Amino acid sequence: MPPGPETTATDDSPGIRPGSVAPAEPAGDQPPAATPVSSHRPGRLRRLVAALRHDWPATLLAALAGLALVPAFPPYDIWPLSLLAVAALSLLTRGRSAGRGGWLGFVMGVPFFVGLLSWLRVIGWDATIGLSVIEALFFIPLGAGLAATARLRLWPLWAACLWVAEEWARDRVPFGGFPWGRIAFANTSTPFTPLAAIGGAPLVTFAVALAAALLAWTALRLRATLGAGARGPRALLPALGGAGLAVAVGAGGYAVPVPTAAADTVTVAVVQGNVQQAGMDFLGRPMMILNNHVEATLELADDVAAGRAERPDLVLWPENASDLDPYRRPEAHAAIDQAARAVGVPILVGALVDHPTREGYVENQGIVWDPETGPGDSYTKQHPVPFGEYVPFRDQLSKVISRLERVPRDFWPGESSGVLDVGPARIGDVICFEVAYDDIVRDTVNDGARALVVQTNNATYGRTGQPEQQLAMSQLRAVEHGRAIVTVATSGISAVVAPDGTIEQRTEEFTQDVLVAELPLRDDRTVADRVGAAPEWALAVGGLLAWAWTGAGPRLARRRAGADGAGTENAGERKE
Repeated sequence: MPPGPETTATDDSPGIRPGSVAPAEPAGDQPPAATPVSSHRPGRLRRLVAALRHDWPATLLAALAGLALVPAFPPYDIWPLSLLAVAALSLLTRGRSAGRGGWLGFVMGVPFFVGLLSWLRVIGWDATIGLSVIEALFFIPLGAGLAATARLRLWPLWAACLWVAEEWARDRVPFGGFPWGRIAFANTSTPFTPLAAIGGAPLVTFAVALAAALLAWTALRLRATLGAGARGPRALLPALGGAGLAVAVGAGGYAVPVPTAAADTVTVAVVQGNVQQAGMDFLGRPMMILNNHVEATLELADDVAAGRAERPDLVLWPENASDLDPYRRPEAHAAIDQAARAVGVPILVGALVDHPTREGYVENQGIVWDPETGPGDSYTKQHPVPFGEYVPFRDQLSKVISRLERVPRDFWPGESSGVLDVGPARIGDVICFEVAYDDIVRDTVNDGARALVVQTNNATYGRTGQPEQQLAMSQLRAVEHGRAIVTVATSGISAVVAPDGTIEQRTEEFTQDVLVAELPLRDDRTVADRVGAAPEWALAVGGLLAWAWTGAGPRLARRRAGADGAGTENAGERKE
């Protein structure tokens, strides 16, 4: 790896003491030697350009590492690339200044997010690139922290903690965060996955990053050993030990029990009604999507009546299954009522409804529709998508971004979890992108959900890879919370996921289909449910404290050196 001009002395082992980060300044009142400064000091931009010209190989490799991370995620699922990409950033930032490390982190982040979020091209490539740059900004402190902590003992540990810290921040800001692209979401069906049952998605990210950093340490150690001309098994033992630790971290997931035993079961029918077309204009004419779901449900009712299918205990419709407010539009109310009465069991209906008290706002709801009493309990989506379901700074931004007119009304957020009694089952409703947020899913389970339903509408992003990425999140959540999860989508992918993360049934995109499955209901909570966000906070704070120590440690060492020098001088004076 070509070293940059700002390299510091490094050791290929993770055991350099914090106090040895930088040499101590001369003791006493003696000032350090002055460094000549040119009267024509180059500007900041010129210095940056000069540094990039000198270190362009590392910049290129960082961009390639970002591109390599993309196929680690669905729909490609080449998860070992997540190890290699994370290890590459540790190697590239090692021996460089924090500023250079931050640059390399950013250079890795931009192509990664552009590739991962390429499904946003349906809205426009400017949206894809804009969001990707914002997300890549979080890789700047990540890269800087990796460069700084590489000089500490146990640096692979601190590197893994810093990856958790980066995701902790990105999951929360701005506007409530955007968790897409977490390392855990590339490892939803890998040896690391069972760790989610203990510490959730953050622990999976930590384990993957730790294994990757250990592989990076192994590569450095092996290079140092071979470069010194050492041969033989004994010389290679440290490198083999590092590789063994990396394997042990990955294999540790196999030791974690994933609870799957059901306390009860319920039969569900998952209705995917389909849409007229993919893209921004998926709605088509009014009532079309609703009629599609009514039609599929009536066919199911006919099959039940004819004995071709077993009557389910409940029916699940997706987000936006009703494109009209069924509380205010009689034709929508009548259509849903017809379907519920025909099938004879409650339906969970996804619908957009006008806010009852705030004029101009809309709510994204899941409504329990009883065949006898009609609409009952409901859940309102807690985390509307910024710029998709509401527009921050609407008055200001609408003047310069005409595309925002496609979001005519802002969605109003709900204030409680989506635990609903639908027939004989107490389920937890999570709507669309909410499956990416740890706290929303965890709170739903802790409030009593025995199974989870993800109502979603991915018609805008059909055949772009986005539905596969979202389904993978359901797989991880199933393991994390020990719950079966049903993803029900307007146009696909709808799926039934077992508590161990296995996809038992799934539909194809842009087809009308009905899945019938026996869903296990569970009451026990996992360790991850009980400890909540504590592991994430502990790991993130640990990484940040290690980074802070790289600055505080040398200052303390210099103070001690100064104090020792002054003490020696005073002792000499007393002796005289």
